[in-house]
Amino acid sequence: MYGTSDPTAAERTAFRRAEKQYKLYKTLNVKGRSRSRSRSGCRPSSGEGGGADLSAVVDFHALLAADGELPDGIGRRECPGFDRPVFCFLDRPGFYFIPGALSTEEQCCWIRESLKTFPQPPNRTNLTAIYGSISDLLIAAENQQILVEAENPDIQERNKQNNCGGKTESKYFKFVDSESQKGEEHRSNAATTLVRKLRWSTLGLQFDWSKIDVGDMLGGHVDDMEADWTKPIVSISLGCKCIFLLGGKTRDEVPTAMFLRSGDIVLMAGEARERFHGVPRIFTESDQQEIPALISQLSSGDDVFILEYIKNSRININIRQVY
Repeated sequence: MYGTSDPTAAERTAFRRAEKQYKLYKTLNVKGRSRSRSRSGCRPSSGEGGGADLSAVVDFHALLAADGELPDGIGRRECPGFDRPVFCFLDRPGFYFIPGALSTEEQCCWIRESLKTFPQPPNRTNLTAIYGSISDLLIAAENQQILVEAENPDIQERNKQNNCGGKTESKYFKFVDSESQKGEEHRSNAATTLVRKLRWSTLGLQFDWSKIDVGDMLGGHVDDMEADWTKPIVSISLGCKCIFLLGGKTRDEVPTAMFLRSGDIVLMAGEARERFHGVPRIFTESDQQEIPALISQLSSGDDVFILEYIKNSRININIRQVY
């Protein structure tokens, strides 16, 4: 249920209206009379860029700091053996929000793992279908290397042996120093560019998420890839702050908007597994990222490239039991 067969109908739903309400819009280019588009692909409004009304967005961190009476419809649970409060919506059972569940050190650890370890072969990424298995992408980016199409004797020999059957294997790519390729005719991609194009990696069961339109923003959907929906999904948010929408069992139900910050954890179980949800906006503006602790922690020489990545991105780690 990641897509819809009728885009026109989707535009009229309550969920879609909420998505459009919170998306980041860029201002008009008055001099050129041209309309720019945001990374979410939406046309800009006539007002100031990013001027969406955020007053109705639930802020669990503010509730945590207030430590007083909760607004109507929101509950708080204390879990034995767990020192963080857990919030929930009383009318949406199965949804749990844990603000600040991970320390800054734990966040940095999982950010490093997400960029250095998770994309490593044999794990698949969205780049695998185009370039095959590529190793050490982040290291290549730090070293300003480029990915070039190259000859691989092993593949050439196998293609020669299989030629009579018409079966050929994919092309071979490898990282090389850009200086070594001067004057050479190669189709190449800078490793830094490929890091920006990295959208997902999958561990365990190698599900091909390329069948789904995966981008920085995540449109309204229900997670229905698992054989057994009785198992919960745990979602860890890292990096830039975002807006998360939790809707109903159809797109016609008005969703509730809430802020998700780095270190927050969301758990969806039971009935909540059937609810539409999505991320229409990520705050990459320097005054709204809300990641000063991460910036301080990742400012050392070894993490500079990771820091530049996380200043403009949000990483979401989804943990699910498929079978």
